[in-house]
Amino acid sequence: MSLIKSISGIRGTIGGRPGEGLSPLDVVKFTTAFATFLQSKNPGRRLRLAVGRDARISGPMVDRLVVGTLAGCGVDVLETGLSTTPTVEMTVIDGRLDGGIIITASHNPKHWNALKLLGASGEFISDADGKEVLRLAESDELEYAQVDDLGRVTVEEDWIDRHIKRVVALPLVDCEAIAKAGFRVAVDAVNSTGGLAIPRLLHALGVKEVVELNCEPTGKFAHNPEPIPENLEDISRVVRENGCDLGVVVDPDVDRLALVCEDGRMFGEEYTLVSVADYVLDHTPGNTVSNLSSSRALRDVTQRRAGCQYNAAAVGEVNVTTLMRQTNAVIGGEGNGGVIYPELHYGRDALVGTALFLTLLAKSGMKASELRRTYPEYVITKNRRDLTPDMDVDALLRRVAATYEGQPGCTVTTIDGVKIDFADGWVHLRKSNTEPIVRIYAEAADEARANQLAESVMREM
Repeated sequence: MSLIKSISGIRGTIGGRPGEGLSPLDVVKFTTAFATFLQSKNPGRRLRLAVGRDARISGPMVDRLVVGTLAGCGVDVLETGLSTTPTVEMTVIDGRLDGGIIITASHNPKHWNALKLLGASGEFISDADGKEVLRLAESDELEYAQVDDLGRVTVEEDWIDRHIKRVVALPLVDCEAIAKAGFRVAVDAVNSTGGLAIPRLLHALGVKEVVELNCEPTGKFAHNPEPIPENLEDISRVVRENGCDLGVVVDPDVDRLALVCEDGRMFGEEYTLVSVADYVLDHTPGNTVSNLSSSRALRDVTQRRAGCQYNAAAVGEVNVTTLMRQTNAVIGGEGNGGVIYPELHYGRDALVGTALFLTLLAKSGMKASELRRTYPEYVITKNRRDLTPDMDVDALLRRVAATYEGQPGCTVTTIDGVKIDFADGWVHLRKSNTEPIVRIYAEAADEARANQLAESVMREM
């Protein structure tokens, strides 16, 4: 069993002993710590928090624990039921709430679940705040409300529809163009809440026909829920057999978006953000941000425009959104299919990504495969190196950085592990927070060159 404590929440496998998996006691403890933390920031004020969940099997059990614990802490709860991560974020923003908890383990398999913690901005809490929540969870400072001060629970399950209305109303979303294109779109929602949100969104956008695959929110994931090519053979087949113009794939909490071309080939998760950013920059020139492990293609399409600048953040959504604010970025996100469009909110959102991409596809007059070929071609490879538990990984990474610093044609970045930029590619080394390994990502114009760059750095290690 596994229990992973991080700054943005608590994630673990269901079952087992407390502290070893995500047991009911762990859920109560960390929910109480989060409520206590927010109350310390708002002394004397009654708090209101949103709670929503994806469709995984353990969701109802964890949801009841979270809602009951918050009420026991004297917090009023807005219960949104089956929802998506970006929808709960929008609920916090539009409802002017003090924060929220999303019950989802994102792309992890069905035996996992997690609590994702949101502040009043509708964004994940900061590194410092997350560490304080973890400290409180292990302290003796937790206390519950007296009977007359218990929190109240209100149920509102229409927030997905409100979210869709906000997306459709965006100036850069053109429902008329989408309807005129007469698109047929297939959807794979892995039997989670994307099955509630994405088909509804597509109909609201004016898509002519929606072909649904795994859209019943049973939580019985039809395949590995991470939306990467090896898990998407069925949707690829459905797109081809039904003559669809596009396939839309989301993970269980609907913050990652993968696209399938009309010929059944993957558009590429890295290129979800690249294509949407290209469209946004055409209409609102400005800066862009992605994380250090995302494709160089976003930098390329940004620098095509005079005065537009690309910046790279440390891995992690909160790091990306922080840098986006600092640089006034008009679009940003992560190369795993996470689109962040500040015009709507600062959070990865597959709904807004889908709407903007379909608008681009309709206005381009091209097939998805043709559109994909208009972008710079890069290939990312992923490797790992196992280390001994007693090895000082930080010292190792410092040595690697020192080896490449000052070398002609190399730029070294150390804000998140070590990233080495070469003229024709890059290599990014990051240590795992949970096991003695270093992950090595590399990118170049083709797989052979990416592997060559990665191997050269791994030899130095």
